Amino acid sequence: MDIVLIIEMIAAAVLAAVLYTIIGVAPGTDETAVLAPVTLAIVLAGVEPIVVLTFFMSAIVANKVTDSIPVALAGIPGGVMATPMVEHALVLKKHGMPDISIRKMASGSVIGTLVSVPVSLLMAQALIPFSDVIKEYANPLFFIGAVLLALMTKNKVLALVSILPFALLIEGLRHLYWGIGVVPEGTNVFISFFLGITIGPVILTIFELLHKEKRDSMPRFPKKTIDFAQTNPIKGFPSPFKILTKQETGSSVLASFIGSITFIMSPVGMTIFLGELFSSRVKDPVKKASVAIASMEGLTNATYISGTLIPLIALGIPLSPMAIGPANALFNAPPVFTTEHNLHHILSNADFVWATLIGATIALAITYFVTVKYAHKICAFVFRWIPHEAILGLFFGLVLLLAFMDAGFINIIGVLVIGLFAGMLHRWGVNYGVQFMILYAAPWIITWF
Repeated sequence: MDIVLIIEMIAAAVLAAVLYTIIGVAPGTDETAVLAPVTLAIVLAGVEPIVVLTFFMSAIVANKVTDSIPVALAGIPGGVMATPMVEHALVLKKHGMPDISIRKMASGSVIGTLVSVPVSLLMAQALIPFSDVIKEYANPLFFIGAVLLALMTKNKVLALVSILPFALLIEGLRHLYWGIGVVPEGTNVFISFFLGITIGPVILTIFELLHKEKRDSMPRFPKKTIDFAQTNPIKGFPSPFKILTKQETGSSVLASFIGSITFIMSPVGMTIFLGELFSSRVKDPVKKASVAIASMEGLTNATYISGTLIPLIALGIPLSPMAIGPANALFNAPPVFTTEHNLHHILSNADFVWATLIGATIALAITYFVTVKYAHKICAFVFRWIPHEAILGLFFGLVLLLAFMDAGFINIIGVLVIGLFAGMLHRWGVNYGVQFMILYAAPWIITWF
């Protein structure tokens, strides 16, 4: 590895840390919607694979650290994964401890990263001997994954029933494209369908605005005023092990370890389950909330890192909600990456280690320090000047561009159709994990049925 490549990796990690420190604070953004399109654009731009991985690892660590800021200060989640922490963060805010809440969540993220990186690398190595067997049964595994994740959603029956119709819609559009000659027969349009699912709720909301009665019935709100509780400044570089108590540190370590080895499960489901489990025996409301947010934040970071690294290193196919969602471009971004030729096949074990260490270390060094010391100012700036609608609008435009590049103008309509269906399912409680698994398993599901 030459010095120029190392400099590029460091620069990519710094860029990702700065960018996703800001994006992570923006209220209401979705991790998949803000990570997947940018990663895909970088891959398609021809950036060195190891630099892409460094950027992504820095991005997920930075994003997971900062999405706790608006939760602690305003009770508004920065991202979907921060939603389970809102109730506990509000308890600390009620007791005048938003600064403590921020520091404990950020410290939990650090613990999650420190635990998940070595566990993920070791577990990936342990699974490599079984990779051929797992790959052989990849398609039915995707289907089984869709069923398992469906059973973990809010509306289990709807999630299970939607598997076949959604697979039929996806395969129907592909066969339509082949029939009219938009793409060569046998070429699966994938990336734009994936992104259509990602921004499905946005597409559904936009179409609802075109419906006069629906638009007129929507509630109107005056200009909102959000009050931030004052936080106490901290001097020097904050140590997460001094901020967290022994119980909080132990809970974060254990939750992060469990989250790492259960990488194939739903991150949101595991976060809620383990966070509540570890805090259930604590009676004092403040201590209970502190244990919950620290362990939850550690777990979310761990699931994101392990869900990316383990399938990427051991298998080369996306067999986790994280890999099949935000990290999908690292596995499948034609024509640069395919499931037969991606980072798994290009990078060595040493490359994976260096990219992960550089990306995660730089993100922690920048984002953790900035979050703990300047969270109040950052949150106020983002809330005032960077509306999440603008961020989602930017990504929506990028999705339409990539849809056109995939299969022309007709695919823009196809992506809108996919987005409408996916958006309705998401609103009714069928999460992204189920929908992404269906997308991968669609050819096998239709052939089998």
